[in-house]
Formats: sequence, C-alpha cells, structure tokens
Amino acid sequence: MSIFRETLGRQGFSPSKGSKPGEKGRLKSGKDGVILEIVKANPFREYVLNFCIDLVLALLSGSILFSSNAFPAGREVTQAGKDLFRLTVLFNNVPFRSDLETGWGFSCLIEGPEKTILFDTGADGDTLLSNMHRLGLDPGIVDAVVLSHIHGDHTGGLRTLLSLRSGITVYVPVSFPQDFIREVRNLGAAVETVSGPRKLMEDVYSTGEMGSAIKEQALILDAREGLIVVTGCAHPDVADMTRKAATFLEKPVYLLTGGFHLGGSSEARIREMIARLKALGVKKIAPSHCTGDNAIRMFREAWGKDFIDGGLGAVIEFPR
Repeated sequence: MSIFRETLGRQGFSPSKGSKPGEKGRLKSGKDGVILEIVKANPFREYVLNFCIDLVLALLSGSILFSSNAFPAGREVTQAGKDLFRLTVLFNNVPFRSDLETGWGFSCLIEGPEKTILFDTGADGDTLLSNMHRLGLDPGIVDAVVLSHIHGDHTGGLRTLLSLRSGITVYVPVSFPQDFIREVRNLGAAVETVSGPRKLMEDVYSTGEMGSAIKEQALILDAREGLIVVTGCAHPDVADMTRKAATFLEKPVYLLTGGFHLGGSSEARIREMIARLKALGVKKIAPSHCTGDNAIRMFREAWGKDFIDGGLGAVIEFPR
C-alpha cells in the first residue's frame, strides 16, 4: 500500500450523504453573490442556466459562488488569473454538485496566483481526477501542491496526480516523514518543507506548521478585500490558525474555508468557536469536510448572508 494512503486519519467522523440522482442547480441571486440551489434536471433549463451564468459572470465584479455543468477546461483561466482568485472544491465528503463523487477528505484547486495550486489531494486519485474531468479541469494546469497535514484523506491522491503531472513543487509541513518526502521526489516532484509562516509565491502564504500531536499548515491568499484562509482539517484549532494568518500579514480575514475539525463537538464548543471567529472579524465563511453537519448548520445561522456553501463542486471567486 502506498504511503500516501497509509497515513489516513478519519478521526471517527462519518461522511455526509450526497444529493439525489438526477438533480442539478438553480440560480438564486443574493446581495453578495450568485448561488445555485438543487432542483430537478431539465435540459432546456440547463441550457438557459449556463447562458445566464456566463452573462452574470461578465457583469458582476464582486464575489461569486456558482456550480455549472458547462464549465469547459481552461474557461477564462487567463482572465481569471489576472483579476480573480478562483477556488474550486474537487474532493469533499460534503456534497454540493450532485454529479460529482463524494468521498471522505478534502481537495481544492486555486487559480489566480502565478502558479495554479492544488491544496490537498483528497483520499484517492481516481475520485480526484474523475471530479476534475466532470468539472472540465485538466490536471495539467496544476503547478504546485500544498499539503496541509499528513493524513491520507488529504494526501491520498498525490501519487496519481504526480503520475500525470511531474516536475511540480509540493509544499509540506517540516514534520512530514522523510520516507514520504523521498517517495514524492522519486515521483519527479520537488519538495519544499515549511516550518514557520512564509511566503510561497506572490500573494500566497502559509501559516507555517502549527500544532503538536497533529501538525498542520493553512494556506493564505492575499486578496483585495482581505485574506482568504484555507484549512485542511484545522487540527491545531481553526481560530488559532485564523489568528496566525491575520497576525502574520496584519490584515483581516475576509473568507475562511475548509475543514474546521468540529465534527462531533458539543454545541457549546461550536458556539465558543463561532464567537472566537466573530471576534477575529471573519467576514465570510465556507466550512466543510470535518466540520460536521451540526456545526455547518450553526455557522450558516451565525453568518447568514455571509455563509457560503463549500461542498464538493462549489466554485468561489473573489477579486485579487
């Protein structure tokens, strides 16, 4: 068995169930963006819907969340790279698009920086690549991989990706096992270890390795409206990781997304975390993966219109 899967750590959480087969999306406008809700599939509606999405994206300048079956490879990638940060959730146990395959784990593609980044790789490469294909994304666009922590539900797809895309750089916490690092290098990738907070590339940073029992880094994007912080599981405490990002770059956090490691937590614990994140000034929030269904519900209630669905297939865009 590959070392990428031997490190699997589910922490006893159960993945959420997906949406019903044959369901698609419905466009719903809101003050801060555009969201697609699940409705019964209809070919004519889908055609009109895709046309509307293209029109809306051309007109809106603010943040956007959308999910569309008509998202061809390379669609406006060059333009988005100049003006936008685009986050696409490729692997997740929390569903959003019903035509994608859920699985326990997390992976998110980040377009817009000078290099296209894959943040975590999910639990297995076949599911990761299948979802990329359905989203119209070519694995060849990945220039760098950032791994949050050693658990296999975040590293399991790396071997498959590197078999198609060698020569890229993989950023890992400095505590990663040497045999893991050697195997990545044997697959043709360069490896950079991250200890403290640091710049990875223009407008892209790491919190540095945090925590004790399970060490982890979060990714930071320096966007026009504030920082975008992406966590894998946030084992070291999601509020502490958020504070580290804000303190390091001396800017407020505009969006916090990813796994918050609150599955199975008491409501008192979740309320405490909500209060801490509110005190840190987090404007928008998109929890998923190991956050837990109850915690996600409570975050949705607490953030209201500033809550963003961050499940599998969600696409989130913000001006750079």
